[in-house]
Amino acid sequence: MISRRDWLLKTSPLLLNLVSNSVFSKNNNTNDEALQPSQRERQVITKIANDFIKKNNSPGFSIAFAYKGHFVLQDAFGHADLKRSEKLTVDHTFRIASVAKPITSTAIFLLIQQGKLRLDDYVFKKDGVLGQAYGVNISDNLAKIKITHLLTHEAGGWANDRNDPMFLNTEMSQHDLIEWTLKNQPLRHVPGTTYAYSNFGYCLLGRVIEKISGLKYQDFIKTNIFNHCGISSAVIGRNTMAQKGPKEVQYFGQNGDTPYLFNVSRMDSHGGWVCTPTDLVRFANHVDGHNNKPSVLSLNMIQQMTKPSPVNRDYASGWSVNSQPNWWHNGSLPGTTSIMVRTASQFCWAGILNTRNDQSSSDLDDVMWKIAKSVAKWRP
Repeated sequence: MISRRDWLLKTSPLLLNLVSNSVFSKNNNTNDEALQPSQRERQVITKIANDFIKKNNSPGFSIAFAYKGHFVLQDAFGHADLKRSEKLTVDHTFRIASVAKPITSTAIFLLIQQGKLRLDDYVFKKDGVLGQAYGVNISDNLAKIKITHLLTHEAGGWANDRNDPMFLNTEMSQHDLIEWTLKNQPLRHVPGTTYAYSNFGYCLLGRVIEKISGLKYQDFIKTNIFNHCGISSAVIGRNTMAQKGPKEVQYFGQNGDTPYLFNVSRMDSHGGWVCTPTDLVRFANHVDGHNNKPSVLSLNMIQQMTKPSPVNRDYASGWSVNSQPNWWHNGSLPGTTSIMVRTASQFCWAGILNTRNDQSSSDLDDVMWKIAKSVAKWRP
């Protein structure tokens, strides 16, 4: 049986000489044709992308860029399914992993904007948003958790380490996993005092959205956010290869990763969405604070959402941030590496691979900036 690495080496001429499936047409919601890359710049971008694919042993790589709310580049390189020689297109969907967190955060701030929720609302107190719905005696620390602590990863525990609840007990339902975690993983710190990146915290935010809205998490996002952004292909992913969507890529594991042996559906609000880079850019365009597109949130809500936490100045509520100010989030799961970026210079972009390795997240961020800087008319 040929290994995946041997397959990639055998087919390396394909990877070195990929023909990109570019979209630079008038039919992609752009009126910034003057800002689209020149033919020579397209060739440079293709070379950058192919070198990136080769370096990361990735079957495929899909990207989308917008400036002032209008698309200036959508492109796909390589394969959606390498074994079947299925070319990747800009319409193929991917698991986006933790890039789901800005989406969930936006939903929370939309509920705040609607007057249905507050950042200082308690989560597990008897009269809190979730109350005692999970049948657990609430400790003093659990009772102190507020919505804002979940948004900024300051709940005091449930870190993204080998004991991450979201990757344990994969057979459990969402409800049972939450109940088990509250009972068996006590908080290590007082809420609001330390930062620990927490997938479980964003799982809880999904349940907050459901409790306040009366809708399933997926339905609330589609109805109140994605429909507003013109996004129709995004869905919560499924777990097995047999369950993948008709336009969903095949995921390839590296270094022992097994993309189809964990519970993606249960990850909904912290990492379960499947969509295209174009979908992510459409979303980012509607929360970028630049008012180039009708926004999902008011400017005040966007400013609150992207305000750095006093505990970690590099993270706000569901977004990594810096002083530029640029906002972004990356995502990583077995078989998936993703990123979504909003720049102070009014660009939004997203890129996704259908593989993962130890360097793919940092490499993906680097290559997206490299592509952005390769077009003379762009000033990212």
